[in-house]
Amino acid sequence: MEKVIITAALVGAELTREQTPYLPLTPDEIAEAARLSAEAGAAVLHIHVRDDQGRPTNSAGRFQEVLREIREKCRPCPLLMVSTGGAVGDSFQSRAEPLEAGPEIASLNAGSVNFGDEVFSNPLPFIEFLAKRELEKGIKPEIEVYDLSHIETAIQLIEKGFIKKPAQFQLVMGVKGGIAATEENLRLFVSRLPAGSSWTVAGIGRNEFPMAELAIKLGGNVRVGLEDNIYLEKGVLAKGSHELVKRVVELADRYHREVASIEEARKILCLA
Repeated sequence: MEKVIITAALVGAELTREQTPYLPLTPDEIAEAARLSAEAGAAVLHIHVRDDQGRPTNSAGRFQEVLREIREKCRPCPLLMVSTGGAVGDSFQSRAEPLEAGPEIASLNAGSVNFGDEVFSNPLPFIEFLAKRELEKGIKPEIEVYDLSHIETAIQLIEKGFIKKPAQFQLVMGVKGGIAATEENLRLFVSRLPAGSSWTVAGIGRNEFPMAELAIKLGGNVRVGLEDNIYLEKGVLAKGSHELVKRVVELADRYHREVASIEEARKILCLA
């Protein structure tokens, strides 16, 4: 099997310090979380940012500041992926702002989904707009999938030339309102992906490590981090995303899969 790429989702847009005191909020804190996660084995960083009050923001300037701090602190620097998902309810216009920060990768949510009690809205015209913008800027999209129909939408975008092959998919499983985190559903997702695509699994909450283990067994990649899950085990808060990354490294070793370095991840994702 190919080496496993580990992505660390450091911050998120919904998490608060009331839920975990270990959440990084300032540019310096996020950069330090990035350094620790990279040293633990993460080759890709999925990044949201916060304003001076700790609130989620899509400000291009804030993203630029955070990415600059990460690049200064991390040598070598992991692949940097900005989120265009923002927080639920953010305007479509603001969600495109992070693309101005110069990342190598950006998320591309491929459909709408109930997100808890709210709706995470991604109508097709907006998806196409973001895909075109990422294509124009030479940013590789990571296609975020919460339901099977989102894969079909992504296939249409590939056929229209909005997304270059090989495509990169993020299979998000266990969101309340999205597809359940089961082996049957993951195998179905993977069976529908275009040939040659790379894929990563993000299990939400208590699903994080079971889905990480399954992804490793099936030849996929893994995303973990405080954005998705704040617990190292039941009742024990992770002291940062790096602790969750270390757990994935241990899982990979158990199944005799090597962890991809930053440069190896770059080649696997065709970013070289």
